[in-house]
Amino acid sequence: MRRLLKFLLFLVVLGAVALVGFAYLGDLTPTQVRVSDPVMLDVD
Repeated sequence: MRRLLKFLLFLVVLGAVALVGFAYLGDLTPTQVRVSDPVMLDVD
């Protein structure tokens, strides 16, 4: 039982390290697109 808990703790720590590493090193920048829509103003 003790070995199983150690293994699960190891997997949790490894997953957390992988998540932090991906967040810092992964390319998470969104693509940017210029949007231009004409606006009709009804001014009286």
